[in-house]
Amino acid sequence: MLPCALLLCFVVADYCFPLKQTHNTQDFAQVVTDATGRPLRMFADNNGVWRYSVTLDQVSDDYITALLHYEDQWFYQHPGINPISLIRASWQWLLTGEPVSGGSTITMQVARLLHPHDKSISGKLYQMFRALQLEWHYDKADILTLYVNYAPFGGTLEGVQAASYRYLDKPAEQLSKAEAALLAVLPQAPSRLRPDRYPERAKQARNKVLQRLLTQSVWSHDEIINAIQEPIYARYHKQATLAPLLSRRLRQQYPQQSVISSTIEMELQAALSNKVADYIRTLPEHTSGAVLVVDNNTMEVKAYLGSANFGDDDRFGHVDMVTALRSPGSTLKPLLFAMALDEGIIHEQSMLLDTPLSFGDYRPQNFSSHFSGLVTARLALQRSLNVPAVQVLDALEPQLFYSRLANAAIPLQLPQGAKPNLSMILGGVGISLEDLVKAYAALGSDGLTKPLRYRSGVTNEAISRRLVSDAASWITVNALNESGLENATDQIAYTNKRRMAYKTGTSYGFRDAWTIATSEQYTIGIWIGRPDGTAMPDNYGRNTAVPLLKQILPLFPQHATLIAEKPANVKRQSICWPLGTATAIQPSDVCLKKMHAWLIDETAPASLIEPNSSNTSSYEVTVMTNIEGKRVLPNCTSSNDYNTATTTLAVWPVTAEPYLPVTQRRYKRIPPLAQDCLSANSSHHLQIAGVIEDALIVKSPLATISPSLSLNANGSEGDIHWYLNGRYQGKTLGTQKIQIPLSQSGENQVNIIDGTGQIAAVGFMYEAE
Repeated sequence: MLPCALLLCFVVADYCFPLKQTHNTQDFAQVVTDATGRPLRMFADNNGVWRYSVTLDQVSDDYITALLHYEDQWFYQHPGINPISLIRASWQWLLTGEPVSGGSTITMQVARLLHPHDKSISGKLYQMFRALQLEWHYDKADILTLYVNYAPFGGTLEGVQAASYRYLDKPAEQLSKAEAALLAVLPQAPSRLRPDRYPERAKQARNKVLQRLLTQSVWSHDEIINAIQEPIYARYHKQATLAPLLSRRLRQQYPQQSVISSTIEMELQAALSNKVADYIRTLPEHTSGAVLVVDNNTMEVKAYLGSANFGDDDRFGHVDMVTALRSPGSTLKPLLFAMALDEGIIHEQSMLLDTPLSFGDYRPQNFSSHFSGLVTARLALQRSLNVPAVQVLDALEPQLFYSRLANAAIPLQLPQGAKPNLSMILGGVGISLEDLVKAYAALGSDGLTKPLRYRSGVTNEAISRRLVSDAASWITVNALNESGLENATDQIAYTNKRRMAYKTGTSYGFRDAWTIATSEQYTIGIWIGRPDGTAMPDNYGRNTAVPLLKQILPLFPQHATLIAEKPANVKRQSICWPLGTATAIQPSDVCLKKMHAWLIDETAPASLIEPNSSNTSSYEVTVMTNIEGKRVLPNCTSSNDYNTATTTLAVWPVTAEPYLPVTQRRYKRIPPLAQDCLSANSSHHLQIAGVIEDALIVKSPLATISPSLSLNANGSEGDIHWYLNGRYQGKTLGTQKIQIPLSQSGENQVNIIDGTGQIAAVGFMYEAE
């Protein structure tokens, strides 16, 4: 009858005084680990306690063995209370007047940890009741799990995993026998036995545990001797702060998860952190930097540095520049290049214009403020030329470029109220470093974009999205990987025979400097600048971002920096300028310059027609000549002769005229008009008025400013576009005058082009002094 009454009382008490809910997320520090489980950063719980949640299979068997045989040898047999141990401890207390040995079981210790009490007889009875409750509601494995997570190890440190990392800098599953014995005894007096402060006390306590295990024949004599001889080598390791900004980000995304396993490789993260911190100190104040490393095969982020130095407030170390929206400068050009290849707008050796051009009201300039004339698409990409990029985007259409990126989960942030426009390709949008890296990872592999993975062990269910074809990806990366220019080695990062194809970028005002490098296996993104957006002199990609890339590359094995293999549908074939198509399908007399290009499916698109041109066919001109080889027009007298012939000639773009050798210019390639045609068409012959050929213009010694030429054109049709030494000056209509200021001493040349494609030029000398 009495047992039933006691059981009933216990059940009622259990109902009225329930156990504290155990193993809540709020009870544990949130820990962000690397891919192998090592802590990158820990966030204390609500009470400031560092407690690292573990399961029993994540703890060394030697630790469990040492703990049970030292603290509670009959743990698996008793119901939560060991009467023999209690009687022994009570008898020793009565004889000596103070506690000599503990009578608490592991279950009772867990009860005290969950429900603290005072040291009195009533407190001990309360502890025993709670211990019975634990055994009633939990199995032995659950109770032992509570102990290894809540046991005190000094100050705000609780749990064997947290203690193992703080004192020994290793996970609890890797403890040696000596270390297991040390951590088994440490909770008895965590402050007095701290191994980093009192190594001799800790050693004596550890050896006491080892002696008991020897007495109980748990471990062999040799194992105990080896463990005793192992010195106490422990220090209080500071809280890990590797990848602090990624850790903060993951913690915010997964607030209920106590342990968040990231994809970070700790060694790479640590090495990059040191290199970036050292490098950033060489740059002006308030400068920060960000580095993101991704494995293209898995899309796992292997290193994440959101700032150069997390603890440096002067350099805005708390601001995560991996996610910040910044102007990308020229880093979008390879994406445009690849898209244009896929759309059949260009091939890699297409003829593009690096000349002063206007696209409506938009007049792009090159970074160097100089122009090269005619360039290949490949060379334009390697040299990061602005005008050819705008020409290609104009042909592709900005809306398509914007939409293709958005569909591939690469969003561009336009200025408020703006629509996709030509300035996007030169940095007139916002994008984050992680989105740029995701796009380049697609270029480095198979042209498919996939979400970046920040957590290990989590399957990425997101659907891959096609950015460009694998063929266009390979041609683009190959172009960046093999510059072919003696003075353009900034497109190839050489360090200890390692190189990766990469692209630099610089935003307006030198606010952002970029370099994004990619290979078949890795993509590395680097940003340098000031997080507050202020200008930074000389902060451009080649000057500040590339040197850091060159320091980083030796951290990667050489095979990891190689580009992918060439797809089968990419073949090298001969093409000809100015038409741009395959040599095999062109008449020999229109092939002015032959070169070889990597083509997709053996397709060579024709050259793009220059902007502001009314000619919608190609760079071919059909002329009729008389018996003397002079050009005749339908209204010329000689056009009625029977000896006229029709010839098709290839000509270069008129806007490239100032950059061509004299022998290649249009007036040299097209036969001059016959005399009778000159008389009949004098009113339609384009001429420059206001300065004569070979004139000498001298600046007056009394003049304070340089003189200007007041010019107009005769015999024009449509708008007239004016150039001085290859630089665009503006446009006029009819006989409207234009003022062109002079600044360059020596030979000068004015070129004009009207709406029908007629050109005229006049050369003169200018002496400034």
